[in-house]
Amino acid sequence: MEQREIRSLLERVSAGEVTVDEAVLKLKMAPFEDLGFAKLDAHRGLRQGVAEVIYGAGKTPEQIVKIASAMRDKGQKTILITRLSKEAAERVGAELALRYDEMGRVGVVGEMPEPGGLGDIVVATGGTSDMPVAEEAALTAEALGNRVVRLYDVGVAGLHRLLAHTDAIMRAKVIVAIAGMEGALASVIGGLADCPVIAVPTSVGYGASFHGLSALLSMLNSCASGVSVVNIDNGFGAGYLASMINHMGDCK
Repeated sequence: MEQREIRSLLERVSAGEVTVDEAVLKLKMAPFEDLGFAKLDAHRGLRQGVAEVIYGAGKTPEQIVKIASAMRDKGQKTILITRLSKEAAERVGAELALRYDEMGRVGVVGEMPEPGGLGDIVVATGGTSDMPVAEEAALTAEALGNRVVRLYDVGVAGLHRLLAHTDAIMRAKVIVAIAGMEGALASVIGGLADCPVIAVPTSVGYGASFHGLSALLSMLNSCASGVSVVNIDNGFGAGYLASMINHMGDCK
């Protein structure tokens, strides 16, 4: 149950449209719903401002359908499913109205919210090979109500490609910098931008990149101030954090 729903419920109690006992029952049902194989955290939207997100990897399509259906029945308008395989998406889509992005492995059930927040979130990648992680970040941010500007293949091997988008970097309120190899993109963007930069190391690279560990260590050791780092290939975590920062003005 989200804050606006509780406020609406209390207003209905005040107006005499709902009894106190009916309101108490609704609030008692808020914490979670036990589905047997999963416990739906229906109170997360109230606690954190963002409702629960489904991590699709490791779940059967049938489990995903049941969880998403329960969320929808609870009134959740946008249901985000990450790490959703194409095969699972096809089976989920047969049961629910699903929009699926194969590159980012992201599914959305329900309507996409209108973008809001303080301004633009820029999602930038070092190379085209980083786009699957970037799309996970971008689609997560969009599903959470943000306007996203994508700058793909602007890595340091051709710095002029990044500098051609200086205006977008300067306008951004949050930047997600995604790169594999040596992960230098985050430091370069961090030296240009006046907003928080969220660095995402990817597992793109040859042997000594150690499946993203090299980029992770480079980003953790960035000499640019204002750079934070999430886990390897964690586009969802970066998009979520970027959305939180971009909506700081909504906090009361």
